[in-house]
This record gives sequence, structure tokens and C-alpha cells, in this order.
Amino acid sequence: MTTTTTNVPVTGAVGTSYTRVEGRDKVTGAARYAGDVPFAELAHGWLVLSTIARGRVLSVESDTVRAMPGVLSVLHHGNAPRVDGNYMGMLGRPDPIVEVFQHDHVPFVGWPVALVVAETSEQAREAAEALVVHYEEEPHDVEFSSAHPGTYTPDGSLVEKGDLAAGLAASAHLVDEEYTTPEEHHSSMEPHAAMARWDNGRLEVVDSNQGSTWVAQELAKLFSLDPDSVRVRSEHVGGAFGSKGVRVTQILAVMAATALDRPVRVVMTRRQMFSLVGYRSPTAQRVRLGADADGRLRALDHQAHSLTSTVHEFVEGSAGFARPMYASDAHRSVNRVVRLDVPTPTFMRAPGEAPGSFAMESALDELAERCGLDPIALRARNEPDVGPVSGLPFGSRNLLACFEEGARRFGWADRDPRPGLRRDGRWLLGTGVAAATFPVIVMPSTAAVTAEADGTFTVRITASDVGTGARTALTLLAAETLDVPGERVHVRIGDSDFGPAAISGGSMGTRSWGWAVTAAARDLREQLALGGDIPPQGITVRSDTSAAVGTLAERERHSYGAQFAEVAVDVTSGEVRVRRMLGIFAAGRIVNPLTARSQLVGGMTWGLSMALHEEAIRDRATGGHVGADLAGYHFAANADVPLIEADWVDDPDADDPVGIKGIGEIGIVGAAAAVANAVWHATGARHRHLPIRPDRVLSAGAPAAGDSDA
Repeated sequence: MTTTTTNVPVTGAVGTSYTRVEGRDKVTGAARYAGDVPFAELAHGWLVLSTIARGRVLSVESDTVRAMPGVLSVLHHGNAPRVDGNYMGMLGRPDPIVEVFQHDHVPFVGWPVALVVAETSEQAREAAEALVVHYEEEPHDVEFSSAHPGTYTPDGSLVEKGDLAAGLAASAHLVDEEYTTPEEHHSSMEPHAAMARWDNGRLEVVDSNQGSTWVAQELAKLFSLDPDSVRVRSEHVGGAFGSKGVRVTQILAVMAATALDRPVRVVMTRRQMFSLVGYRSPTAQRVRLGADADGRLRALDHQAHSLTSTVHEFVEGSAGFARPMYASDAHRSVNRVVRLDVPTPTFMRAPGEAPGSFAMESALDELAERCGLDPIALRARNEPDVGPVSGLPFGSRNLLACFEEGARRFGWADRDPRPGLRRDGRWLLGTGVAAATFPVIVMPSTAAVTAEADGTFTVRITASDVGTGARTALTLLAAETLDVPGERVHVRIGDSDFGPAAISGGSMGTRSWGWAVTAAARDLREQLALGGDIPPQGITVRSDTSAAVGTLAERERHSYGAQFAEVAVDVTSGEVRVRRMLGIFAAGRIVNPLTARSQLVGGMTWGLSMALHEEAIRDRATGGHVGADLAGYHFAANADVPLIEADWVDDPDADDPVGIKGIGEIGIVGAAAAVANAVWHATGARHRHLPIRPDRVLSAGAPAAGDSDA
């Protein structure tokens, strides 16, 4: 798709494509990331990670290493500053990894056991690689399956409605299948990095995060500090996707800066990121669907299994996908977890919805086949009037509009539903479709907008632009509210001193921050309308949306989408190539079409990668990864990505004062299922286990090479 992009005066231009306000700085190298910002007398820390999967540290032989050139300190459980991890943070109890170096226990391969600090990063790395650590090793278990005897159901993970057994028994058409997804990693382009220093009794941290207020508050609790004495800055972030919360980089940088009384920076390597920043748990999902002769759902049962670590519970909520999606007389969805000797998983783009949509949308495609219905018609037949489980009214629900527009543009009406008939030389061709949804979330935020004496405006908010274009969106929102050109608005973000604000996660960032910025800008504009000169220090108005967010009417608020894919399958090699993808979304008010489309296409690309490539493998013997780098962990590269189009339909919510729903997550939801359904249409073989590797395609079989075109 070709998009014409111009920087135009922004008055009334929300909804007009606008290039990133920081784009030039990023492409010229002027934008400084956490690992780039210079500091006087900066020292460098290098992590040493455990080589066993379970046990304890017997000793750290640091004397020889301390004598190496440039080495300043070796921190470990025997000498590190003490911390207090017994607190409630924004997300509840923190992962015990925040209590790094507080004990000798090793719960997984890659657990931090030491930090070597030196004058240069090269000296720190050489010394870290020379450090000898002795362990007492214990038996470990890293093998995940839905039949693991330690599996349990966390509190609040089961949702039930109606008589499931009766609904299944009364159904004319049944689907009962298991779908699996592997361990997946969000290895962002910018590695995790943090610098810490003390400045006149105040702790300053410069790092790469998804919420500077969040990190500052957690560090204050962890190190027993006055919250006002902690400042966290994160101006530019090179990708996050759920992984950049409170991590060991910040904690160890603070420990080292405290011990040495000088600035210390800690940067993770790519391999270390595979152990220490979280990942998406593998899943095993059983889906049972029962429908009457007309394809109306009588019963929907989604049982999802995932893993977590032995030290902290994280649930990949895959079974929650269908709860707002399809009407059914009876419903059961449950998430179950097993504790293993592995690192703790975490939020990864569309947590729950991404793997959950693969299972449910694949099962619905199978049900459509058995009912003799078009897959879109089946979904339309089970469209709910209210939340299928909650019973709440929808804020806005334009899923069917997405399917209608997508079907028109994709040419769906010309599709022969029979599988294995279309051919282009040695390639079998097929098309598939799936639905997408992601909840609309909002958090209270504060913002300040200043009218400067020179006629410009400065917005200050502790937002985090993790590559989404949030700076630009906030510039457009402020400019439109103030009724001034965008060039007169300067947005400053990523500084905890600007006050509390929502994190960049759950697709809530721009929605939450935009609400605060427009509220402050509106009040400032009204104040300026009264007349009078602007003093040299400017006129500042501050907003706090806490009360307004609390009065928002209770609704089922979600973004929706329809994903379409066409694939070609090589019958001799098993290779699958995606030829084109189309996503049509209902995602509320679109502030900047240019960056919005970028987010959606990025998510769809990730869904393609999820379907065909991504798979992290653990060695049962060692408990560690096989190929924990971007050579061993395969993902879609440029040559794998076809024409991908993303667009949207109008999606107003009359009761919502902001109208922004969020688009960071929904692009990946349903994309893998659309590809998998297209592979079935091409070959006639179902693939219920991701990724769809060539060996799996060959094992599943394909129509004879001599079959003619259809």
C-alpha cells in the first residue's frame, strides 16, 4: 500500500498522516538510547549468569578477577547491598528476581550470580568470562506439557456459564482438538540497558523502559528510598513489547553505583536477554466447540495450559480470547499453569490473545468446514448482542464491518472453499481468515502543558515512546486541542519527574496519555482566551484524569479486526510462503494514520513470523536454550514478508470521551490463525502446532502433484 505523507499544519489534523517528530534524530543518530548517553567517570558492569538449572552457589572465586586490569568490583550474594522485595508494586508482588544477589539459590539457567564492574565494558566482559563460580547442582524439570502432574488452576482463571456437557451433547457438529504454540521471545532491537548514579543524595537512573514512573516507584520501594529522591529517565526506547519493566539491569546498576559511589551502566547481551527479560510461555490448548445444524454455538470450551517459574507466577491467559467474542449457550474457559525450573515468562505483544486466537480461530475454521459454512458466515452467525460472558453492553463493536470490508478488498467472494485445488506450478495456493480482538484499557495519568513566552507550547508527561510514535500522536492531540500548528508544540516524555502516568503496555499508552494531554491543553486554551501577556516563565496547566477515568461507564470495550492471508505451499520441500495479508481493524479514533498503519503492519508481520518461524527450544539435559541468539531463534526477515495491507473502519464509541482504543497489540492477534487456515485451504491438512515448519508440512501430506488447477 502506498501512503502519501506530509507534515502539514496540525490544526484539526488528528487523523492526518504525520511523520515522526523525532524521526530525523533517530535516523541521524542524534537520538541517544540508554546505552549511548555519556556520563563522566562512568564504570561498566557485566553480568555473570548461572550455568545450572537448579541448585545453589557454593562459592564465587573473585580474588583473581579483582586483580585483572580495570576491575573495580565483583558483586555477588555475599557482598551486594541488601534490598527489600517484600512490597506490592503496580502489578502486585514483584518477580523475586528483583532480589538479585540476596541469596545463594539458583532457580534456572541464566540466573544472575555475579556482576563484574570495570573501567571499560571490554575489561568487565573479559573479567566476567574469567570468573569461576562453584555450584551444588540439583535435579531440574523443564519439560512442559498439558499432562504435567504439577499443573494447577490459579485463582480467578476459570469462567463458566450454562451447562457445557448438555450443550456438547445436543450439538450436531463438534470440534475437539488440541493446539500448541512454542516458547517465543520478544528480543527487541535495543537491548536492556541502565545507568545509575547518585547526585547530591538523589538517585538518577537512565534506562530503557515502558514506564519511568513505574520503575522509579519500584526502585524506591526496593531500596527503601523516599520516592521523591528517585528520578528515572527513558527518552528513547528501541522496542519493548512487554519486556521492559523492572529488570535486573536497573537493580544491579543501582547496587554497583551505591557500592562504588560513581555512575555505573549495565547492558545485557543478546544471549542474556533470552534468560532475563521474560518471554511468551509455550501453550497447549484444548478447544471444544459444539454447534447446531445451522452453525450456532451451543457450547464453547477453551482449556489453556502454560508454564511459569518456580519463583513467580505468570499466567499466559490464552483462554480469555473468546470471552468477548462469540455467543454460546454454554461457555467455559480456563487457564492452567505448571511451575518448572525456567525463567519467569512475562507480557509479550498481545499476551493471551495472540496464542489464544490461534487456537480458537483455527477451531472455528474447522467448525465451519464441518458445518459446510463459509468461515466468515459462521462468525457472523455467532455474533453476540452483549458481552457473551459479562452481559455488559458493548462500547462499540464493528467486527462484522471489518469482515465485510476485508472480504471485499481481499476478493473473498471468489474463493472456492474446497481445499487442495488451486495450484501455481509446484505451489499449492490457499486463503484463510481469522478474527482479532484486544481489550481497551486506560490508566489515570497526569500531564502538564505550558504556554511559553515565545509562542510555543511544551507538553510534559511521563509517557514512553517504545517505537509506536506516541510522541507524534501526543503532538497532534495537543496541537488540535490548542488550535495551533504542530510545529509550535514540543512534547517531552520519559521522565518520572513529570508525574505519574500510565505505562506503555496493554495498548493503553496513547489512550491514557492522550486523555491527560487534551484535558490540560483544553484548560490552558480556555485560560489563554481570557487574554493577558504570558510571563517569562510561561503559563502552565496540569491535569489529572484519575477522577474522570473512574466515572467511565462500564462497557465491553475492545478493538476488533479481521485478518486475511493467502499462502503458497511448495509440495516438494514443504516450504510455506505468505503471498499477501490484509488486516481491517475497528480500533476507535486513529490519531496518526502513518504510525497507526506501521503498528498494525508490524503486528501482522509478527503474526506471520509466529505462524511459520518462531520457536525457542530448551535442552532437557541442561535446562537452557539451544541457540539463544538471533541466529538460532529464527524469525521472519524481509524476504519472508509479502505485501501486507492494514486499514480500518470507522469505530466511534459515543460514551467514550477519548475515542482512542489502542493498536499496539491487535495486529498480531488472529494473524497466525489466518495463515494456518490458509495452509489448510492450500493442502487439505490441518496444522494445529506452531510453527508450521517444512518438516511438519511434509509429514502432514499434500494433494498429488498432478492435481489440476481449480
